[in-house]
Amino acid sequence: MSNIARHIAIIMDGNGRWATERGLKRVKGHEKGAEVVRTLTTYASRHPEIEVLTLYAFSTENWKRPKMEVDFLMRLLKNYLEKETSTYLKNDVRFETIGDLSRFSKGLREQIAKTKEATRHCRKLTQVLALNYGAQDEIARAAQALCAGGREITVESLEQTVESAKFGPVDMLIRTGGEQRLSNFLLWQSAYAELFFTPTLWPDFTPEELETLIDEFKRRQRRFGGI
Repeated sequence: MSNIARHIAIIMDGNGRWATERGLKRVKGHEKGAEVVRTLTTYASRHPEIEVLTLYAFSTENWKRPKMEVDFLMRLLKNYLEKETSTYLKNDVRFETIGDLSRFSKGLREQIAKTKEATRHCRKLTQVLALNYGAQDEIARAAQALCAGGREITVESLEQTVESAKFGPVDMLIRTGGEQRLSNFLLWQSAYAELFFTPTLWPDFTPEELETLIDEFKRRQRRFGGI
């Protein structure tokens, strides 16, 4: 029986380099990257196996970027959600997030909540955006919650408490842009994920390349610690 790519997680890397290579401002790479998010999400919603698509949109470390770029990313995200609600509904995609949203502006938090509410009944695909997300922070917050509730910290209790657990384990973790590291992304849920690193910059990533990686995933042997 071949592997099933139920949950795919992607580190969307390379927007800035894509723009720089073309003599453009970095923000143009982020704009192009947002278009790819739309294309890949639509494709995944029509795929017979994919149920969850988790995208690393903004990490806890991304606040270190220049303020102008961070401000642009916040506006881009808000505008994206405003415009894409109809796309979510058309393709039966439920929108969710993981990460600490408290640092975002009130307007952005309200838009996130509005999009979640509008798509809560959708069933073909769940798109999860990791926003102000870091896996170490996620695990620490889960441990704090267990301690506050007087519960023992075990693998089982953490599995029930980490925010991303409700979306299930990651089957495929893909990183675009050529770097080969996890960058603090879904460390708990990717414990047995199959890893894929592609030199393709995110704005150039296509459904065809995703399908090629899924085909490779199906050929791999997943032992989960066994033989």
